Amino acid sequence: MDDPLALRFAGDGSIPNNPGLPMLIYKAGVDLAGSAEPEQIIEHVFEKNGWGHGMWRNGIFPFPHYHSSIHEVLGIARGRATVRFGGAKGQEIEVAPGDVALLPAGTGHQRLKGTGDLMVIGGYPAGGSYDLCRGSKAEHDRALQSIPQVPLPQTDPVYGKGGPLTRLWRNA
Repeated sequence: MDDPLALRFAGDGSIPNNPGLPMLIYKAGVDLAGSAEPEQIIEHVFEKNGWGHGMWRNGIFPFPHYHSSIHEVLGIARGRATVRFGGAKGQEIEVAPGDVALLPAGTGHQRLKGTGDLMVIGGYPAGGSYDLCRGSKAEHDRALQSIPQVPLPQTDPVYGKGGPLTRLWRNA
């Protein structure tokens, strides 16, 4: 198992990002080769590794946003997209089927381009509550207080208890 790409983003005044934890990108993190049902494969992987809480199927919003009270995992089941992670000072990353993005609370994300067949599976670790923040000053100020309080997950959404997240986030 290779370590995922670990990225850190500074806040930009609207999107706080996470000052303590890196965002992780697992390129081809889930093997979808030959599958007619890639959504089910990703859902199964997330569920068995403790990231099935509030699971959904959809795309990625085309506006900058983040979640201040919970960590989020995004698995690309179909299609391709260009996503800006980290807000205005972040990085544009191309995602494709099998890629997994693990966003610590506060990490901005926005779909800039995507194919018509884009299908993303999202999920969260048990506990915590989902919120949708769009970068207002009031949200930003509250998020700076709530982000450090979000507990570390017990498992990696792709590899489970022994996965890179448990080491990379605990050593951050």
